[in-house]
Amino acid sequence: MQASEPGSSNGGRDAMEAQAARLLAKLNNAPTSEEEAEICAWIESDPRHAVAFARAEAAWEAAERLKSAAADISLPPLAEIVSEEQQRRLSRNIMIAAAAAVLFFLVAAIVTVRTFSGIDRYQTGIGEYRDIALDDGSTLHLNSDSEAEVRFTSNGRKVRIIKGEASFDIAHDRKRPFDVEARSALIRAVGTAFNVRMRPSLVELTVTQGIVTVHSGGGAAQKVAAGSGAVIQPRTVALTRLGPKLIDQRTAWREQMVELDGETIEQAAGEFNRYRAAPILIGDTRVSSLRIGGRFRTSDSREFLSALQLSLPIRAVHGEDGSVMLLYRDEDPAPADNSAAL
Repeated sequence: MQASEPGSSNGGRDAMEAQAARLLAKLNNAPTSEEEAEICAWIESDPRHAVAFARAEAAWEAAERLKSAAADISLPPLAEIVSEEQQRRLSRNIMIAAAAAVLFFLVAAIVTVRTFSGIDRYQTGIGEYRDIALDDGSTLHLNSDSEAEVRFTSNGRKVRIIKGEASFDIAHDRKRPFDVEARSALIRAVGTAFNVRMRPSLVELTVTQGIVTVHSGGGAAQKVAAGSGAVIQPRTVALTRLGPKLIDQRTAWREQMVELDGETIEQAAGEFNRYRAAPILIGDTRVSSLRIGGRFRTSDSREFLSALQLSLPIRAVHGEDGSVMLLYRDEDPAPADNSAAL
């Protein structure tokens, strides 16, 4: 049996568009924050869902505009002012105009599929930081090369982290919980402070104040209190107790610092690469496992590179494109424990 292309079935497309229409009606009827989360998840789970929802929004908007326009027009009965043939032509022209209006709003909705929902998007470039004052009194802090979407309604407050790292200082409001989505993770707070980092295969949560609840996939929600964190994967949430030193390390970026405590050179280079347009590269496997500690400015990786060359058998070779290759210095024996603390 030959597999068919996704969405090639008219029946499947009709069902998708019917679901989009049902969800749009729910969205326009004071949904709960859980319902909003379900609607957003459905839209984002498949590009075809986004297109179907855009079509539904366009049709809804066009219908509302046509209804409003019709309400403003007061005319005598059509039969009194035009002939039967003119009525047929006029009806046909009205249908063409309505179709054109729907097409116009469809194109606009596809281009800006989510703007009807009042979503604000914030982002930072490499090496850039932003502190964003939100309408409810909360503050969103974005680390380098990060992006997030914010949507507030009368029922809830929602942020979706698209990439990178964000920290939150949440204004207390029991009537409107604050939800943060990061891949499969949903983190809910009322009034608290926490940090969320998107790593390649997991989401890292660090709670610095108050309590949040977190769940992933279909799992039960778990509470995470200040001084604790969680490693969140699509189907699991692993809670961890964090000491003050580790919390300071995870949130050092708020002071535009990288704090290292015995990380390998490979890990340290990865941290600095978050703030560099041209990367630091490992050119010798012997370099990767060496370890270093210290506190460095994110805006000046030269300080970090100098510390490496002074304290470890490493030499840095600078490329014309701004990249740096770390090589092992054979003439200088490595320290006995292959580590350096600064």
